[in-house]
Amino acid sequence: MPRMTGGRFLAETLSGYGVTHAFFVPAIVRRALVEMEKVGIQRIVTHGEKAAAYMADGYARAAGRPGVCMAQTVGAANLAAGLQDAYLGLSPVIAITGHRPLMHQYRNSYQEIAHFSAFEPVTKYNVVVDSVEQLPHLLRQAFRESTSGAPGPVHLDFQGAQGEVIAEGEANLEVIIEEKFSRVPAIRPEPEAEMVREAAKVLSEARRPIIVAGGGVATSQAKGEVVELAEMLSIPVATSLNAKGTIPDDHPLSVGVVGSYSRWCANRAVAEADLVLFIGSHTGSQVTLDWQIPPMDTPVIQIDIDPSQLGRSYPARVALQGDAKVTTRRLIEALEPIGARTEWVNRVQQLVGDWRTESEPMLNSDAVPIRPERICKEVTDFLPSDALVVSDTGHSGIWTGTMMDLKSPDQSYIRCAGSLGWGLSAALGAKCAVPERPVMCFSGDGGFWYHIAELETAVRYGINAVVVVNNNRSLNQEKRGTEGTYAGEPGDSDAIWHFTDVNFARVAQDIGCFGIRVEKPGDLGSALEQALASGRPAVVDVASDMEGIAAPPWSGR
Repeated sequence: MPRMTGGRFLAETLSGYGVTHAFFVPAIVRRALVEMEKVGIQRIVTHGEKAAAYMADGYARAAGRPGVCMAQTVGAANLAAGLQDAYLGLSPVIAITGHRPLMHQYRNSYQEIAHFSAFEPVTKYNVVVDSVEQLPHLLRQAFRESTSGAPGPVHLDFQGAQGEVIAEGEANLEVIIEEKFSRVPAIRPEPEAEMVREAAKVLSEARRPIIVAGGGVATSQAKGEVVELAEMLSIPVATSLNAKGTIPDDHPLSVGVVGSYSRWCANRAVAEADLVLFIGSHTGSQVTLDWQIPPMDTPVIQIDIDPSQLGRSYPARVALQGDAKVTTRRLIEALEPIGARTEWVNRVQQLVGDWRTESEPMLNSDAVPIRPERICKEVTDFLPSDALVVSDTGHSGIWTGTMMDLKSPDQSYIRCAGSLGWGLSAALGAKCAVPERPVMCFSGDGGFWYHIAELETAVRYGINAVVVVNNNRSLNQEKRGTEGTYAGEPGDSDAIWHFTDVNFARVAQDIGCFGIRVEKPGDLGSALEQALASGRPAVVDVASDMEGIAAPPWSGR
């Protein structure tokens, strides 16, 4: 068995599993950083631990393999906070931190807090590495945990404020790469044949079935199977935000994103269905509008790789435990094509058509300041056929989820699972994972402010993502709630959600990015073209309407 330092072992193992970038704030595993350079892993120094975690998350979702983020002891709690999105978004991220040696603990050691427990709520696997001899089996297990079943983040806490335990001498360490755990899904479990036949029977008998595709469809690369099943049985398809892009938005069976950040036509279609087939969806509050869509008494078939999710929120008529791609394929094999569900499909197409007719004036609005719907239309028209869209949360998720169309099967979409400000950093990580693809981030000024310093990171490493900022000089998603609370009360409600008007294009230019400001809707297409053609990190700052506030989701009430 070869003798080597833990730093070399760590670098060679990460490289063997296909890791190409590591995102971190110094100082952590210094010896391993030297070894990473030798094996070609790009080391990305960020301006904050949360940004490092977000970059690793964006990298993991775009690449379909684990992303790596690291921080020393004083930054560990910040790194844990950044893992919230990876945990909520089921993203395979490996976090590495340091902790003070045993004799430093419980003695007021400088900058030390007990951060280990902070990782418990946001990881699948959380372990301490107190000797270099532990590293081989704990690191390999970290890859297994992060990529198998429902993916998720994991945490290795190395002894030493900077993880020095892996640099203290040599040990007998053998680099073993388990190839299948280098990507997601690592293992594709198949459903029971009897359950597949039962599900096929229920699907065939339904008069108004609908598919709700969840994030498991994207993780499993099951888009083709979902569309094939839908076309085979004339079943309309709605998606969660995580699964946006499963079916092209201009497909006759596409109804759009359902739930809280939704097109009302999608919510109405799911509400009118007599059977809902959830594929790779945990049926959480966002995709179901707090479990109102579909109504709780609607018959459900649920497919999920995690058996603990089956029937968690809706009693399942049939529950299929298995990988989304394999299970959908087994359903296709068990079914026979049926005649077109003409009445149901026509009804759904009418709903979609009515929604598009209603939305058209705003999508084509020439108003100044620019309407956010018009921004989404211009981005839709501009997007290259292989583009990856990265969306922040809040209004950014609503606007991109509802008003932006993905029409090419090679376009894809990833979104923030909860933490405003995720978008910029995640887009940089995604661009590192897929440097050959155009990566476009959509954020508001509220989200952009969080980690604006990472523009310098992008310049330093030549990470040429394009960021579109819906700059309405506010957190205007807070407007309704704030004004409602202040109704009849003295005070300045605007102070809670108004920001200073800042030209982000100028800020970007000063940092070294390409920056362009757009104040007229007709100029936006050209600005996007210039930004992408610049070959540099780019910011398109769009002066938008502060009154551009998304309508509440349709709930039937």
